Order: sequence, then structure tokens, then C-alpha cells
Amino acid sequence: MSILSAIHLYPIKSCAGLSLTRTQIGPLGLALDRHWMLVDHQGRFLTQRNHPQMACIVPAFEGERLVLRAPGMPALSLAAQGEEAEAGAVLPVQVWNSRVDALDQGPVAAQWCSDYLGEAVRLVRFNPAAARPCSTRWTEGRQAYTQFSDGYPLLVIGQASLDDLNARLTAKGAPALGMERFRPNLVIGGLEAYDEDHISTLTLGQVQLRLVKPCARCPVPGIDQRTGLRDARWPDEPLDTLAAYRADPRVDGGLTFGQNAIVSGGEGGTIEVGQAVQWEWNF
Repeated sequence: MSILSAIHLYPIKSCAGLSLTRTQIGPLGLALDRHWMLVDHQGRFLTQRNHPQMACIVPAFEGERLVLRAPGMPALSLAAQGEEAEAGAVLPVQVWNSRVDALDQGPVAAQWCSDYLGEAVRLVRFNPAAARPCSTRWTEGRQAYTQFSDGYPLLVIGQASLDDLNARLTAKGAPALGMERFRPNLVIGGLEAYDEDHISTLTLGQVQLRLVKPCARCPVPGIDQRTGLRDARWPDEPLDTLAAYRADPRVDGGLTFGQNAIVSGGEGGTIEVGQAVQWEWNF
């Protein structure tokens, strides 16, 4: 039997995540997932690709506040809900090829983030009045939306896929990696390795998810999410190992690991760790 073995939420794009035991699924996936984002002076998004120390910005929800902590920094508390949270000035931002109006989180947040990263940045949150559509090239024409994720509201990975990758890594003497390196929203136990590549629909109670696009990996999984550093002995892993067997012509030869997903039914339903997962193959 397959089960939902983990749920992960990433309030700020490319910063540390939170583990949940139970949550609701809405049309945008997990509420407040990639709901905040750091941008440069031109409004372009920042990620660990060029700012690996972002891994050490640790968010937490405390009541109706979002509290940020980072090494050497005092805690920063921001409104996460209510009128105060949505009172920021509109700021145009860019995520890959998408442009959307976000809400600036103000000078105090900007200064805190700039001090930590060592350059001028601003913190923005997703504007509830905005809409960022997913590419229908991969959704078979289904209309879906996301917040500040790379392109789709959810990322799904089977635990067995990581187990297989770790067996390949340790066989060559490299260290095994934790699932946090790949930043999934949902981890599914009980599948065979890479079964998620061949699944069309996942059903979790009343919630239905459609797996729509393989996730081509960048160098971020090589960054230790606790320290923001790469392993000096194995700086090119896990991409070197993935290159031997995970190049996917559907994404121009990208090295894929995990599947992007959209919500196809049961919006508002609750999912929880340990619940049974049913699936349908895509062939």
C-alpha cells in the first residue's frame, strides 16, 4: 500500500521549509507555499542557485505572524494574515518568464534580508489579486495556477526514488542525501523507484492531483540545506550520478527527479501524513 509519508511547506521561495502532519489542499496547492520571495533591485527572483545561504533563512508561523531566523541575525516578525499582511505597495516582480504584481513587505524586512545576504534585496509576498497561470503545454489544456514556485503548485517524489539514488551515491563513496535536498511538497512511500514518472493521477481522500511535468534538476540539491554549503569532496553531486540515468528528452535532456503536479479535484480537502494514496498509471 502507498501512503503519504511527508508534507513539506516552503513559505519563502528557496528558503528553509517546514514539515507538516496535516493540511488542506487548495487550487494553489499548499496554502502559503512559496507565498513570499526575495527579489533584487530589478524585481527578479533570488534562489539558492546564486545565493546558497538562503537555505539558512528559517521561517516559522507563530500565531498570525511569520517569523524569520538566520545565523547571526535577530528574529524578524511579519504579519502573515489579515489586513496588515496585504497592505504592502505593489511591486512588479519576475519569476523565470512570468511577470506578476507582488506586495512589498516594507523597509524593515528589506533591510533584514539585505543585511543577511550582503546585498540590496526586498521581500515580497504573493498578491491575492494576482494570478500566475501554469503552462498549459504540460497540463493538457487544464487551467492551473501557482504562486512563486518555479512553475507548478506541487512537487511530488517517491521515497523509493531517493533510496535508489542514495544506493548509487554510496556505491561510489559519496554521502547519501536527505529528501530535503530536493525540496518536495509531498513524499509518497510504497511506490517502486521512479513510479511517479509513470503516474497520471494521485488520489488522497477527496483530493486529486495530476502529475504533469518531470522536474528537471538544477545544482540546488548539491547544497546542504542546514549549512548552505556544498560538500567540498563531492561538489558535483548528485547531478553527476543523475546524469548516468536520468536525462529526459521531454525536457531537453534535463536530469529529472520528481514530478510537478496540479490540483485536479477536491480543492479544500485535507491531506495528512500516513493516509493511503491511490494512483492511476499514465499508460
